[in-house]
Amino acid sequence: NGIEATREIGRVAPRVAVLMLTMVEEDDSVFAAMRAGALGYVLKGAGQDEIVRAIRAVAAGEAIFGPGVARRVLGRLSAPPDRPDPCPTLTPRERDVLALIAAGQPNSVVAARLGLSPKTVSNHMSAVLAKLGVADRTQAVAWAREAGLGPTPEP
Repeated sequence: NGIEATREIGRVAPRVAVLMLTMVEEDDSVFAAMRAGALGYVLKGAGQDEIVRAIRAVAAGEAIFGPGVARRVLGRLSAPPDRPDPCPTLTPRERDVLALIAAGQPNSVVAARLGLSPKTVSNHMSAVLAKLGVADRTQAVAWAREAGLGPTPEP
């Protein structure tokens, strides 16, 4: 396929510039082509002038993308990065409890807001403490705020 061919061209003839001319406009294909070494990505529906301009640009060592592809690439690159889950072992309910606790809510309010008994909230907090490896509620709140749960303290 085109991506494998681009990778092979880059391996055997690294000075050759590659322009992808394709019907596929999915983000995964665009980024795969870029990772393989393509300097340009233009859709087959592009006008002749656009294709000629892209060929000249890539031959001169410039990166170029058709307008629709460029907008999507820029949109994806300018989006905030996905933050990795700081504690994937927390259940969604434990995360809810921790977020409300980090926001300063007592167990009774957390229980009422989540439709739980105060004892269940306490049990969830015990599980949270164990999973986070912290000794008490204060340390759990500090951890949660650093992870983006609850309000951040004023400097």
